[in-house]
Amino acid sequence: MTENLHQLAALLQARDDLDARIAALTGRSARPGDIGEFIAAQVFDIELARTAIQAGYDGIFRSGPLAGRTVNVKTYGDAFTGIDISPHPCDFYLVFSGPPRPVGAVQHHRWQISAAYLFDTRILMETLTGRGVKIGIATSMRRGDLEAAQIFPGTNPNGPLRLSSEQAALLSLFAEGHAAVSRTALDVDDHRERRHEFADWLKTGGLPDLTGGTGAA
Repeated sequence: MTENLHQLAALLQARDDLDARIAALTGRSARPGDIGEFIAAQVFDIELARTAIQAGYDGIFRSGPLAGRTVNVKTYGDAFTGIDISPHPCDFYLVFSGPPRPVGAVQHHRWQISAAYLFDTRILMETLTGRGVKIGIATSMRRGDLEAAQIFPGTNPNGPLRLSSEQAALLSLFAEGHAAVSRTALDVDDHRERRHEFADWLKTGGLPDLTGGTGAA
């Protein structure tokens, strides 16, 4: 029993050290929601709000077809359990989700981005209110709602946004098993260089520059 406590103390210290490194890289906390916002900002060119508690939305798209529109970024272990819809105005909801959890599962659920969904808030609200769904925390979503809004992985011809190959490759870094980036998604030499940076990071304890010089250090 005592040995278990010693192991737990060591593991918690190791986790805290990693969380501190993540916070140093992102400029925010290591909570899943803050990590998701950082990833979204890098992949979708979103200017995040100055504070992580901005009411209604987390940032504004700076470029692309959604430039100037507000977005609320949500990160869940499983979006099928419902999403939190704020009463404050926002143009879009960008949702990162892990894989569906087995019913009654209580074991560790590995952090990953298995899918990304983009909801037009106006259309989503009309759909949900038309079905009589109670809107708020853990708003119930049908599988069809998620499938229609899916922008990653794969290509959804009727989806709200078509990702570039580079955007899809970057999200793939956080998919199950950190799937290798395909040749059509990102230059192989560049991907190999990134893997070497990670290897050096693990050896030295330093932080690789994954932001291209634009993110927080």
